[in-house]
Amino acid sequence: MLKHLKALCALDGVSGNEDAVRDYLYEVCAPHADSIRTDALGNLIVFKKGKDSSPFMLAAHMDEVGFIITSVTSDGFLKFASVGGFDRRVILGKRVRINGSIPGYIGLGAIHLAHDRENAPALDSLCIDIGAKSRDEALKYVKPGDYAAFDTEPEEFGENLFKAKAIDDRVGCAVMAGIIEDELPLKRDTYFVFTVCEEVGGRGAAAVSNAIRPDSAAVLEGTTAADIDGAVGPKRVCELTKGVVINLMDNGTIYDRKMFSELSDLADSNGVSHQIKQIVAGGTDAGKIHVAASGIPCAGLAAPVRYIHAPASVVSLDDVEGMDRLTRLWIGQ
Repeated sequence: MLKHLKALCALDGVSGNEDAVRDYLYEVCAPHADSIRTDALGNLIVFKKGKDSSPFMLAAHMDEVGFIITSVTSDGFLKFASVGGFDRRVILGKRVRINGSIPGYIGLGAIHLAHDRENAPALDSLCIDIGAKSRDEALKYVKPGDYAAFDTEPEEFGENLFKAKAIDDRVGCAVMAGIIEDELPLKRDTYFVFTVCEEVGGRGAAAVSNAIRPDSAAVLEGTTAADIDGAVGPKRVCELTKGVVINLMDNGTIYDRKMFSELSDLADSNGVSHQIKQIVAGGTDAGKIHVAASGIPCAGLAAPVRYIHAPASVVSLDDVEGMDRLTRLWIGQ
């Protein structure tokens, strides 16, 4: 699982441009799949036979937040729009990669010329510097419509912690890839779906859920942890090293109560540390899945992620192992 997490977080897959991530997962999963295909939107669908033919769907999204180039200035700087949501305060001066290989840096006007030092700058006041001296030079390498992703080296540090970009949701993808690769015997026919465009509204999940129409589904995710200095009580939301989050409710979904209880009881009986989020916030692909077709009961498991949607996020590998173990106990024979 860690091997896959490191490899996946090193790849760029901003929403709508998940090709490199999908190619990696296809190569890992194809030798172990009963069938594998990519749909019209780019979702990767891996089917594995189980003991029972009632269909179940397990989903994790391939995409990450990032940027799309909108124009090039006469001086050779790149203007951009956001793809997905992030805090503008964390991106100044950060290194990005355009088209997977071209380095650039997010810049702003000189600090001594700034009129507003108290608020995060608007995106239209920022630019990406790739070292070009003119528009013509920049256009040799980059054009409007190209994608940029944070350029962050995956790294283990501290006491079993892991730092990288795109942990949300390469962590879910890594767990699913490991389960497929290990050829875990399954209780039910299972569609392992690696979705596109979750960060821009769950569009991939909406389409694939209506196509598969499973009897029930679950999502594997990364979720916001705020166990940092200054956050106390419920404001910490959930915490690293306290275990896998079993989702109860977020802004898009009230998760199926029966499945929530089943997962909680299974975790308790097998000594898997777990927690729930103390604040109702955020959303996952479940928001689209549970209202697809004629309604699909949904559960959710997530690894707590510190500094989510930032150039560098942090996860506890112990929590990830817990999510992996609980998922295997739940769907395996």
